Amino acid sequence: MTAPESSPAFNLPSLSLSLRTLFTGFLAVIGLGMLMSGAQILLTHGMADGEFGVSRNDIVFSYYGNRNGSRMAEKLAGTMKDKASVADRAKLIEWIKAGSPRERWAPDVQPIVSSNCAKCHGTIPGLADFRTYKAVTAFTKVNDGASISALTRVSHIHLFGIAFISFFVCVIFSLSVGLPKWLKATVIALPFIFQFIDILSWWMTKWYPGFAYMTIVGGFSYHASSAFMILTSLYQMWVMPWRGRTSDEHAWIRLP
Repeated sequence: MTAPESSPAFNLPSLSLSLRTLFTGFLAVIGLGMLMSGAQILLTHGMADGEFGVSRNDIVFSYYGNRNGSRMAEKLAGTMKDKASVADRAKLIEWIKAGSPRERWAPDVQPIVSSNCAKCHGTIPGLADFRTYKAVTAFTKVNDGASISALTRVSHIHLFGIAFISFFVCVIFSLSVGLPKWLKATVIALPFIFQFIDILSWWMTKWYPGFAYMTIVGGFSYHASSAFMILTSLYQMWVMPWRGRTSDEHAWIRLP
């Protein structure tokens, strides 16, 4: 299929103002969403080992678990560290290490949980209810990581949702000019490849913690490739026309 010589070029620098505005709005929102997802990862998975920043241990604790400790003890040393005083956290951790004895629940532990934890864990839908001994002790057992049901739920949400977002980012980027065809095709494929690697690594890390590095590589590379497409697209839609640079390349038509 060839383009008639008289047909206008269709690429990012040649788009109308309305299309550039539409594409820019979408890319700006997606870019902000990527920044927020990075912040969310730092504040959740990035605190799994009690220290700020995403590390191998954070990934292992999140998916494989910490077979030497409990989920509640990890939270008290990590993301929930600021929700209770040092003394209260020490008492809870000591109770957990003692095997969570029931006879100490009412006199020693329940008052601490009620004043520090149950304000959210017991009133906010979606959070575990910490108002009973049975509910709390479900989290004082050995932490074996993400459950299969949780992995299945999060995986299908990410596969559908992120693929949908990546598709439209890639469609916009496919209108870019001045890049070798092989490079453009490779960059377009990368977000889908790294998304697959990222999600596959969750399941593999659940089985063997050594695969945690795959999660870091997959997640970082997905964001890097997406950021490259977003920044390139914005540059070609606004900076190139502003500098008077145009292109007669037909981005969506295969020319001989």
